[in-house]
Amino acid sequence: MDHKHLNYFLALAKTLHFARASELCHISAPTLSRNIKQLEEEVGVVLFNRDNRTVKLTREGESFIEYANATLANWHRFKANVQEPQQHVYGNVSIYCSVTASYSFLHQILEQLRMQHPYIEITLNTGDPALAINRVLDGHEDMAIAAKPMKLPGQIAFTSVGYSPLVLIAPKIACPISEKLSANEQIDWSDLEFIVAEQGLSRQRLEQWWRKKNIHGRIYAQVAGHEAMVSMVSLGLGIAMVPKIVLDNSPLKDKVQIVSDAEQSIAGFEIGLAVLNKERHDPALNAIWSIAQSLTQQAI
Repeated sequence: MDHKHLNYFLALAKTLHFARASELCHISAPTLSRNIKQLEEEVGVVLFNRDNRTVKLTREGESFIEYANATLANWHRFKANVQEPQQHVYGNVSIYCSVTASYSFLHQILEQLRMQHPYIEITLNTGDPALAINRVLDGHEDMAIAAKPMKLPGQIAFTSVGYSPLVLIAPKIACPISEKLSANEQIDWSDLEFIVAEQGLSRQRLEQWWRKKNIHGRIYAQVAGHEAMVSMVSLGLGIAMVPKIVLDNSPLKDKVQIVSDAEQSIAGFEIGLAVLNKERHDPALNAIWSIAQSLTQQAI
């Protein structure tokens, strides 16, 4: 039986969505469908019930998950024993994070991973950090570096890798906003325009701060991704609340200023590695999880 078919089957069983599964497998949806059909013909049973709107595992499909996992695990162990006297961990792990997280927190993890487990392959997707937890829940990626939400979903295991304060930043260039900030000892926040995150924890923290200070926030723009928010502030388009780690790593950090009046009253957030609880048994995922935990202990 082709191991490729087993990997495709497990991806579809995990996501129950042809487009998402084909994305994980780096093939087209029609190619995935054709391979699943070939697998069903080989085993002699229907593994998925599908129509134009839904994909569901059959009873036989649910039973086949255990066989597929066991077969692939045995294959990886066999390859390790034949090719190397030392036991190695094999696998491909997809990770989602922001651009900033990719060269801060993730860089440390991958540096250790390369030395300890050179046979684990990584697929990395970057984007809006507000989407990180949902990307794992929806099966787009195996793991994500994410801000810990106020209420962590029960399906998610989370291990901390760091912490970042949130800061309010304003432009340094001469513009109406910098003039208002320098002209008054007491800042009238309701008279300033804000660049805000479309969603996520930083947006929630900002709105909490508005309510606490009775600020009627004026929104100039809503942005996906904190890095772009720093850029817009540097151009004098508004002020923004961003994680300090984003500001520290931004090439535009010298073009903005931290508004210290507000910094002390805003809570930051914990940043960590998120994975589905049910996937923690996977050797490759567990290897990365262990590295993240060891780095956290070293930092403490």
